[in-house]
Amino acid sequence: MELKQIRIGSDNFSYIIYSKKNNLAAIVDPGFEPEKTIKFIINNNLTLIYIIITHHHSDHSYGLNSVKKYYPKVKVIASKEDEEKIDVDIDIFVNDGDKLKIDEINLEFILTPGHTPGGICIIVDDKVILTGDTLFIGDCGRTDLPGGDLHIMYYTLKNKIMTLSDSLIVYPGHDYGDKPYDILGNLKPNLMILIDDIRKSL
Repeated sequence: MELKQIRIGSDNFSYIIYSKKNNLAAIVDPGFEPEKTIKFIINNNLTLIYIIITHHHSDHSYGLNSVKKYYPKVKVIASKEDEEKIDVDIDIFVNDGDKLKIDEINLEFILTPGHTPGGICIIVDDKVILTGDTLFIGDCGRTDLPGGDLHIMYYTLKNKIMTLSDSLIVYPGHDYGDKPYDILGNLKPNLMILIDDIRKSL
């Protein structure tokens, strides 16, 4: 499994998951500056087969149409809850526990609402988790935007994120922390405090 983290816009991250076996690839969150991800695909002779949207906000989905024009056969993956908010047809809907492969790479999807109703996280080969705006390095996604819900975010963090393996490497949707990625086990002590603060505010 290969993973490329690409900084786009002011502080967003876009990702490319790819295999060196048959050079197949997926883009996660083609937000602003989609030309950066397209350039990486071209320069590495990759075949793009999927675009995965962690949630519908424009800073994560803005580049969808540009990538689709360049790769018209690519399949778009998102949650059913986000369908009406994304301006292209969704080819594959994913929910809790759904799995997909890119060559030998195993993807597992987790529905993680709170920031948006249809937010998803992606576990890659039981080694990496792409968390979109559910979890950042040192914080969680905001819940005061349309569709956000603090009660649901509390449930997601406590019952889904906290139960995951400490060894997973967290790759977030924004560069908000003191580093671009970290091990989940390192984040859990602060996450426990955050969850407790949310509980007290409910």
